[in-house]
Amino acid sequence: MSTQLAGQTALVTGGTAGIGLACARLLAGAGAAVLITGRDRARGEAAAAALGAGVRFVRADIADLDSVAELVAQSSRVDILVNNAASFPGALTLEQDVASFESTFDTNVRGTYFLVAGLVPGMLARGHGSIINVTSMVASKGVAGASVYSASKAAVESLTRTWAAEFGPGGVRVNAVAPGPTNTEGVVAEWGDVNDELGRALPLGRTAEPAEIAEAVLFLASSASSFVTGATLHADGGGIAA
Repeated sequence: MSTQLAGQTALVTGGTAGIGLACARLLAGAGAAVLITGRDRARGEAAAAALGAGVRFVRADIADLDSVAELVAQSSRVDILVNNAASFPGALTLEQDVASFESTFDTNVRGTYFLVAGLVPGMLARGHGSIINVTSMVASKGVAGASVYSASKAAVESLTRTWAAEFGPGGVRVNAVAPGPTNTEGVVAEWGDVNDELGRALPLGRTAEPAEIAEAVLFLASSASSFVTGATLHADGGGIAA
């Protein structure tokens, strides 16, 4: 086991599956104590047990501000925050319903915003911290059917830059990782064959595995990126270049 994150506590939202679970695994492997969140208690507890003794599950729904406040209250110390929980419905603009629009922004933007606002005072008081927002290639690339998701993730990338400016003087770094199409159960369930089609269109010609995205998150969480803040790391197989 690596010890580069020893003595630090990481919180990974949406950490019970996919990219979040892969992030939790790498952060724990680097020596951090890890909290993972999700809405499904059974799945969350099973995930935490599988990851080992240094990982604990806390049930939370990032779309619910009361749940966010409770999560903040239960997280006495967080040195590394990975904002990974997200809603990612696909719909053409003319077919988009209001409820799905609102739930996407409630999770991806509002919940993320107030979780950061709740946890960053502790980081500032300690003089250090790393916040990593998991966004998406489509925050900066037009993809039909992804209008609401794209807009929500573009908002988070904007927040990343603002937070870097606000929190940097206090020693807290804020960055984003923008994955391309990734082979997770949730994405495949929502987007189906479109996910593979997007992967084939990339310069690297394939979708990512969750562990590949998690490596980028680990880099931004660690001292290896000590002079990096306000950046978006495009882990998208060259999608931003195509």
